Amino acid sequence: MNSRLQYVELNDGRFIPGLGFGTYKPPEVPNSKTTEATKIAIEAGYRHIDCAYAYQVEEEVGLAVRSKIADGTVKREDIFCTSKVLCIQYENGKTIYDHVDLCAVWEAMEKCKDAGLAKSIGVSNFNRRQLEMILNKPGLKYKPVCNQVECHVYHNQRKLLDFCKSKNIVLVAYGALGTQRDKQWVDQSSPVLLDDPVLGALAKKHKRSPALIALRYQLQRGVVVLAQISYLAFSCFLCVYTYNGMDLR
Repeated sequence: MNSRLQYVELNDGRFIPGLGFGTYKPPEVPNSKTTEATKIAIEAGYRHIDCAYAYQVEEEVGLAVRSKIADGTVKREDIFCTSKVLCIQYENGKTIYDHVDLCAVWEAMEKCKDAGLAKSIGVSNFNRRQLEMILNKPGLKYKPVCNQVECHVYHNQRKLLDFCKSKNIVLVAYGALGTQRDKQWVDQSSPVLLDDPVLGALAKKHKRSPALIALRYQLQRGVVVLAQISYLAFSCFLCVYTYNGMDLR
């Protein structure tokens, strides 16, 4: 996979692999599975690993990365690892609600970059107004390199993607194969993206799976896309074929 891996240049001159391994998991899945899955992802060729404090698996991801460095599979500089700041505080197991000054948080992240604690800094789940708040901030030192949001065929974020491109900010897609179908948030009778008849027809035409079609759609739009363990086996083929304009529409 490495020889064909597509990279996207960030506005700070660094490069991010266009296909990343997402480490979010449902609560019922034991954390130990994350270590195993991340090792498999690295062995399969993934060099972009996406995690977050809120996922509560950063330690397990770190163990996997160290293991693959120790056995010679990768070097640390080969791995682009993303984490995310959780702007929520807890006390005695309860959430403390308070106003979050996004500009102040961004300034703190800029200091982290200056201190060498982060090589690139970006945002997640920002809309255009929130991005403009950062971009228009007096004394801005570093622009966000990326904005990670839910983005898939049913919710393609076209307007936000266009805005991000105009500001040289890379859009990173989570939920690229459809939103997490958590019963708390999603109507279980809503359509399942991978069962979509158009995806199915394109999959048949290109002799690929519907999931590959959905992921490749994002890559051709210039979107960095995250996949999870179920799709490791075939995602290495993503960079070896393209769609024509009609298929993309």
